[in-house]
Amino acid sequence: MNDAPRRGLSIPSITVLDAAGRVIEAEQRRVFRHNAQQGYGADIIFGVGTTGEWNRISNRERQRLILLEVDEVAKLNRQIKKQNRQAVEAWVGVTAETCSEALANIVCALEAGADAAVIAPLSIADLSDMQNFFQRQVSNLFDYMGKSLPLFLYDNADLAVDPKHAHLRTRDVKKLSRLPFIRGIKVSASRKVLGNYTKGALHFKDKGEFGIYIGNAMLMFQVFHLEDGISGLVREYWNRYLLHNELPIGVVSGPANVLPREWQRAWRAAFTGDQRLMQIYRTAFEQFGAACKFGQQEKLLACLKYALKLDGVIESDRVAAGTPSLTDDERSRFARQYIAIKAQLAELTDGLWHTHREEEKGRRGEGEKGRKGEGATGRQGDGETGRIRNA
Repeated sequence: MNDAPRRGLSIPSITVLDAAGRVIEAEQRRVFRHNAQQGYGADIIFGVGTTGEWNRISNRERQRLILLEVDEVAKLNRQIKKQNRQAVEAWVGVTAETCSEALANIVCALEAGADAAVIAPLSIADLSDMQNFFQRQVSNLFDYMGKSLPLFLYDNADLAVDPKHAHLRTRDVKKLSRLPFIRGIKVSASRKVLGNYTKGALHFKDKGEFGIYIGNAMLMFQVFHLEDGISGLVREYWNRYLLHNELPIGVVSGPANVLPREWQRAWRAAFTGDQRLMQIYRTAFEQFGAACKFGQQEKLLACLKYALKLDGVIESDRVAAGTPSLTDDERSRFARQYIAIKAQLAELTDGLWHTHREEEKGRRGEGEKGRKGEGATGRQGDGETGRIRNA
């Protein structure tokens, strides 16, 4: 519990479902391996979250998914460690419709050996007293079990039970951060809201003990953007003011299910201020987001699953009941745009950071020196941002 929260890319894995809404084990394990990319993809695999349609599957399936994820991540870490790369952490969502189910899911995560659990308090329908739930019920549970695990709060206005209370209050985060097992928060909101949580947590946590994770993934390109000149310095100062001089330590990206290596490279570029690479990836990811919109409706989950099917990672791209699905015409349009985006990224960037199927042999990228893009030195070659065209 004294370790600092894990930095880097968190991938909220999609859930592979059959016609009855049950998790397809073999295909789900392939998704986790795909997310990890032998240590070149996710730093954190986050299962049973929003992208995993947690609110549209039964609690029994949520617990099955928790057990599957922890087991598969342990297996893939044995391979990753042999390559002297840092192990992937298994974080699991424990949010449920009721407090009793959420507590049961925390027990499941603890017994399975998860590295951390993620919980969205405002999505639990019968949670009337947040402080009591964490300070009494969760604390007592850990006391009786004789062990605990890090808990990360999740703020997502789209999932809040009461639209009038769409975000966690700063004073609640301030109080909860006093608990030793509350280690951070994933925030799907603006920079200002990110900063409010940072300010609250700094009252009771030392620097680096409470992690802020960007939930609106594209926001990382704004948060870490550096500019020259007087106006750039002013914007940089304002950005730091909004975040109370405490930068987020990670990003949570749903689209990274499909392009885990590309998102890992983009996160590194953003965090280190590599403006050229940031622009290349930002343009490509914006196009991917646009490809998942049909009129006024976004169908991100359906597109993520269909992309993984196109890439041969999964066979079932069914979405849960209540999740918007794709029509045949939408599938065709998305496939064309997705293939074009991948092709242009492959042309502009180093082969080490091109996502491939886990089952592929030869591990494309390692020892690969003669490709277009950055090459062995990290140089961009003739890649220009403008070459990523509208698909």
